[in-house]
Amino acid sequence: MTDEPRPGEPETEEGTGERAEPTPDSKSESEADDEKPADPEAFYDALEALDRPVASPTRYARARGISQAAAVKELETLAAAGEADRLPVQDDAVWYPADWTRLVDRERVIVFPDRHEIVLDQPAQFTRARLSQFARLAHTTGEGAYRYEIRPEDVWQAPYDSLGELLETVRGVLPGRYPGLETWIESQYDRARQFRLYTHEDGYTVLAAASADAMGNVAQQTLDDQLRAPISETESWVAEGRVAELKRLLYEAGYPVRDERDLESGEALDFELDLELRPYQRAWLDGFLETGPGVLVGPPGSGKTVPTLAIAAAVGGETLILVPGRELAAQWREELLAHTTLGADQIGEYHGGEKRVAPVTIATYRTAGMDRHRQLFDSRRWGLIVYEECHHIPSTVFRRSASLQTSHRLGLTSTPGRESDDEEEIFTLIGPPIGTDWEALFEAGYVAEPVVELRYLPWTDDDARNEYVGSEGRERRRLAATNPAKIEEARRLLGTTDGQALIFVEYLDQGRAIADAVGAPFVSGQTPHARREALFEQFREGTLPALVVSRVGDEGIDLPGAEVAIVASGLGGSRRQGAQRAGRTMRPTGQARMFVLATQGTREEEFARNRMRYLAEKGVRVTERSVDGDGRNAF
Repeated sequence: MTDEPRPGEPETEEGTGERAEPTPDSKSESEADDEKPADPEAFYDALEALDRPVASPTRYARARGISQAAAVKELETLAAAGEADRLPVQDDAVWYPADWTRLVDRERVIVFPDRHEIVLDQPAQFTRARLSQFARLAHTTGEGAYRYEIRPEDVWQAPYDSLGELLETVRGVLPGRYPGLETWIESQYDRARQFRLYTHEDGYTVLAAASADAMGNVAQQTLDDQLRAPISETESWVAEGRVAELKRLLYEAGYPVRDERDLESGEALDFELDLELRPYQRAWLDGFLETGPGVLVGPPGSGKTVPTLAIAAAVGGETLILVPGRELAAQWREELLAHTTLGADQIGEYHGGEKRVAPVTIATYRTAGMDRHRQLFDSRRWGLIVYEECHHIPSTVFRRSASLQTSHRLGLTSTPGRESDDEEEIFTLIGPPIGTDWEALFEAGYVAEPVVELRYLPWTDDDARNEYVGSEGRERRRLAATNPAKIEEARRLLGTTDGQALIFVEYLDQGRAIADAVGAPFVSGQTPHARREALFEQFREGTLPALVVSRVGDEGIDLPGAEVAIVASGLGGSRRQGAQRAGRTMRPTGQARMFVLATQGTREEEFARNRMRYLAEKGVRVTERSVDGDGRNAF
């Protein structure tokens, strides 16, 4: 037991054994306790610390670190305010919350320091906002529980000028001090400040290390012909054209490189944005201007184009926008003309249909990467390069654009994850992620959360089932994906839902069959460009109620009117593909529905769950249903 002064007994000076004589202007600790207003949150904190819903005055005093007299007075004050109640027990009493739901629904923060994980239950939005400064949302149940991970890259990119500021935020979120976790955070913070690139007065690039040890034991052991020659114990001359590779290798070794080179920005470009930024878009803009190169990560429908235009205006230099296809190039041109003060003569497109370079040029990755066009883009000194759908960057064709000369790089994606697990290359080739977790935007009402339902369909007849059983490999997967029952289910769903609908397919024959059944056009890679763009424009204008699309509709196409998405096949694709298809229904208003069709008793069921789990972890509610059974939560 701890020695506590009895109620009314003056305490002694610490370490002297003498009584502390109060001055005329001072009060004893118990008198000060008596005058403090009762805090309901402190009451609930004490009950959680005791790990029980009730407490005696003695236990409550220990949990609160106050005298028993002060504890009794505080409990009585809480009872008078309707926050607590008492139950007589023999000669004493126990106290409990008057409203039990307050104890159940209040915020809880549980830390797993060895795993660098934090679990939140019923957190306040402010708590999640602070946590997002140094951690990432890894999973949410959709029922108020969240799991965050603190990865090295989260610490590397934390927006703080000093370790002390970072740790102050960490300590403000977590319920206590965790020395081991703080030591690890400090080590990662230090790693992010070991190397930097700068431009020598003679024009070449230099890698500078924080110490001779970092240069000798890290850089020189990790790098090879990326370094041309040493300049000093802490500096080395970087080989021409090897900067991107150097940054990637050191990043993979756990040492991000700060790029402080003096890059030419080309001709100045003065224009303004005609739109107001939402608060989170303003945060994206501020984050980019503060940290430099980066990747905007946000759900489809969150409006990444708008802050991109604001960033381009703030940079004020000639801009190159790289896109996967011509349809997206046309959309970017329309956005630039509609929402900025740029004129038509200041915007050029460079792809298979048009080839004109202007102060703002929109080009396809493939065309910009071709040898015969490469010199044209290399010779231009860009102030900003925008990488639309930048999750493609690690692929061979797309990554060639990452070495183009520019002062600033900005990537855009809703789904940086890649099945090849090389998504970290996105951040080494472009910059660290900047963004907001999906559920935060759902809760704030900026993006409408889609309702996703997995629907399991039986075979139409025994012949179809037997053909599937007798097949194997790709043929088996194709048969499950093109189960004829999906045609009728798609037609039935369109008849029972309102609003414009997109139906996604993997196989061309199936796409044509569904299109015929529902009376809608089918757009695939074989559709001529002019016809494809005309159909997309009709859908945007609302004159086309339904559209069947192959993979050409998965990304990079702005179809904001879609209220229903039906995924008939393609479940063997990537997690990103599933998120992109759901993203076609994410809009600022309303609530859209997404139906994922899978054949019962086949691997499609497993594929469907795995692909939709990614959405569930982003905060989207996913349910599952057999066509003749009851619905239930899937995750």
